[in-house]
Amino acid sequence: MTGTGDRSGCIVGMRREARLLGRLSRELMVGCAGADPARARLLARRLIDQGVAGLVSFGLAGGLDPTLLPGTLLLPPVVLLPDGRALTSDPAWRQRASERLPEARSLAIAGSDRALVGVADKAALRGASGAAAVDMESHAVAAEAVAAGLPFLVIRAIADPAGRALPAAALAGLSPDGSARPWAVLLSLLGRPDQLIGLVRLVGDSAAGFAALGRVGGRLGPRLAFA
Repeated sequence: MTGTGDRSGCIVGMRREARLLGRLSRELMVGCAGADPARARLLARRLIDQGVAGLVSFGLAGGLDPTLLPGTLLLPPVVLLPDGRALTSDPAWRQRASERLPEARSLAIAGSDRALVGVADKAALRGASGAAAVDMESHAVAAEAVAAGLPFLVIRAIADPAGRALPAAALAGLSPDGSARPWAVLLSLLGRPDQLIGLVRLVGDSAAGFAALGRVGGRLGPRLAFA
């Protein structure tokens, strides 16, 4: 199956990531998965059924390579799936995006069906896969695109670096539809105030990632450099 439309579909994990697309969100068909791989698959299928020409996975990622700093932009050539498969993003699409985002690194990204909260978990995945980063949507998007015979592209920015763990409060703060739940964060902090330092660091790291993503849309255009 190949798409018959001229619009790209885009899957994000958080509504804030979708808002970074700004006016482009009116040109793209966007689905927000809430860091849920199963929901990302479902949304990708829906976009495919609506006739998108290609799929994009857009948003933050966790660092696995300890040399990558928060805010590092990635255009991964390969997505490594939890089942061991390696899926290649569309070379021509990635090349067009790379020409407009020369700072983006061409490094493999791994998909995970669960949040990797600990430094040891990140190191284990790095050792097993060799991937530079990890997220919870790209592998779902890639698998659905390949199954449908569509091209895909991954645009991700590092938030939490390899050497930092994710506090539980951060996970509590994301709802299934990708919106923020600040009260859940506060409740988690009340139960474990020792998370505060880690949460403050994560806010700073994420801000660097969001800033990098915010510069993407205007440079790639309304189809995210699809053609």
